Amino acid sequence: MTRNDGPQPETDTGLGEAFRLLNPFRPLLFLKSLMVGVLTGLLVVAFRLCLHASTTWRHGVMNDLREAGWETLLLWGAGVSAVGLVLGVAVRRWPFVRGSGIPQVKGVMLRQLDIKWFPEIVVKFFGSLSAQALGMSLGREGPGIQLGSFVGEGMLGFSRRPHLERKFLVSSGAAAGVAAAFNAPLAGVMFVLEEIHKTLSPLMLTCAMGASVVANMVAGRFFGLQPAFHFELVDPLPLRFFPFILLLGVLIGFSGDLFKRLLYGAQSLYGYLRIPRVLRPVPPLLVSFFLGIHFFEVTGGGHEMIEALVDVDAPMHSLLMLLGMKVLLTVFCYGSGVPGGIFLPLLLMGALIGHIFGLVLVEFGMIEPPRILNFMILGMAAQFTSIVGAPITGSVLILELTGNLNHLSGLVGICMVSYATVHMIKSRPVYDVLLEGMLTRNPDLRREDPRKAILEVPVQAGSRLEHKTVKEIPWPAGTLVVGIRRGEEEKVPKGDTELQFGDLLLILVSESRAADTLPDLLEMGEEPG
Repeated sequence: MTRNDGPQPETDTGLGEAFRLLNPFRPLLFLKSLMVGVLTGLLVVAFRLCLHASTTWRHGVMNDLREAGWETLLLWGAGVSAVGLVLGVAVRRWPFVRGSGIPQVKGVMLRQLDIKWFPEIVVKFFGSLSAQALGMSLGREGPGIQLGSFVGEGMLGFSRRPHLERKFLVSSGAAAGVAAAFNAPLAGVMFVLEEIHKTLSPLMLTCAMGASVVANMVAGRFFGLQPAFHFELVDPLPLRFFPFILLLGVLIGFSGDLFKRLLYGAQSLYGYLRIPRVLRPVPPLLVSFFLGIHFFEVTGGGHEMIEALVDVDAPMHSLLMLLGMKVLLTVFCYGSGVPGGIFLPLLLMGALIGHIFGLVLVEFGMIEPPRILNFMILGMAAQFTSIVGAPITGSVLILELTGNLNHLSGLVGICMVSYATVHMIKSRPVYDVLLEGMLTRNPDLRREDPRKAILEVPVQAGSRLEHKTVKEIPWPAGTLVVGIRRGEEEKVPKGDTELQFGDLLLILVSESRAADTLPDLLEMGEEPG
């Protein structure tokens, strides 16, 4: 071990737990991750079944309300407002359940937030279900991810295992949430590694993969193992169309940045107007509910609309109107803080943009009409990447959602272009910005913990750590480099140990300093931007 400059954390009982967890594989932890996957799968399945039933119910209600008188509409408005007030009270009392829940999970992994699984798991389930049942433009994946993280935290508490197992169990639950929500086990793993942790750990990969696979098996028992979107087999785009793919990627890079700006603006608008927290869900609930009477396809998550777009022969101005309405309704709903995600709405936006782009190409005789579906699928992947900032996850997610490997090269290409575009215009990933905003507006949510933590810091190419010896690096005060993972080899560092690209540093720090120290350490290990 090499002691760094500055005051060092004292050795206590937490230090022994930290070193015991350095083992690259822990069978008992893996088994608990599988249990988290099973429980998360069952919970998300129940959530999806309730959502499906609520969508069918709402469709019938909307049909009846088209012929109803003003007295009936007034009664429904009062009932919807009452639900909005209940949601407002819930998110004020339990702020950890607001929004999609993904920024909260990232905050837990960065040791900036503390997680409480009960009663938040109940509030998240029924809060998200109520909001989407009444037509709010929100998705099921964010609640699925946070519900899984609650299951992981609950497993940690019931098993009374070391506190340092939290990141593995919570991450396993998050991966299982994606898998069960979308029938996409590999995307669940990639989302956790690429978006939440931004690094690869063999033990984390093992736990997340196990939980994700069993959660997908549980979901498959109820929904089948077929892809979430039922598209016919689509032929791959010929190479001569790849310039169009690159152009669409650039356009969606800018559209994703616009969506994020509108989303942040909507959050700020609620505060600027000084609308009390308990009243904020009421306006978007009323707008969503009554908008569904005549524009049902704009409300809700958008799953059915994505599938319906394949056979839609609507004029371009109608599609542009639907796109504009979906964007504005989504930011209006999400900005209120109501529990619910944005994955599905943003996938619908990407499908609409891709469809419109394909129509333009058809209009100029550049492609045949059946090729529009190709650009719809590519648009979904690019839109996900431009907003979330996870190109690998975007490619894998759309592959699993469509069940068609013919799109692989096109998906990778458009995701890379979209990612490069948002990187050049310095448009940060949405969940990073949302997490920062949450911590700024709610400083009381920050965690405090006297125990020790092991932080994992990857060394990337060209970073400030690469080709430097341990003693040459000005480490943050209170940190201690206790191990280096280099491939399958584990090293005990010395002062003259040179750090190399691909190393994973294990750094000991007190929990009270981990939240502030980890971002600095990760920045030291990042490749220059």
